[in-house]
Amino acid sequence: MGKLIYAANISLDGFLEDETGSFDWSVPDEDVHAFWNEHERQIGTSLYGRRMYETMRVWENDDWLANEPDVVREYAGIWRDADKVVYSTSLSDVSTARTRIERRFEPEAVRRLKETSGSDLSIGGAGIAVEAFRHDLVDECVLLLCPVLVGGGKPALPRGMRLDLELLDHRRFDNGVVYVRYQVRHPA
Repeated sequence: MGKLIYAANISLDGFLEDETGSFDWSVPDEDVHAFWNEHERQIGTSLYGRRMYETMRVWENDDWLANEPDVVREYAGIWRDADKVVYSTSLSDVSTARTRIERRFEPEAVRRLKETSGSDLSIGGAGIAVEAFRHDLVDECVLLLCPVLVGGGKPALPRGMRLDLELLDHRRFDNGVVYVRYQVRHPA
């Protein structure tokens, strides 16, 4: 059985992107990128909302990677090797391999996917993640806290709900980013 892991770079004040939609403040250095590579290597399937998929699909194309560091090029291969499910009512097709569209987020289908998966799954995109949290599907949160306050924008975590968490791991990077990994304590 796979765990569903919500993983995100977030500002210290809890946002995925600022009020203009920018997340340039979360671009990882090589050390943080290497961390994400190791994390993503354990993921068999990534669940995305449309906007997150549109952001991530850049990894399908090699054109821009030629002059990038090895760690960045390595991530492209890791991303391509994972299956991807995109939840969207507006996309008519996808432009990446190993990707399928689902029109609606079906909690029971995600539960079955977890139960039958031989590896962990990730979920990305604020809206789709909130749905997974609301349906008690998220098992872990992997958060990289970036040393910046953005003052507003898209919240990284669900508002208006309580989640009890247990710290499983943490690390400080030289660039000031702090990694925390929490297990979600599911109600009995």
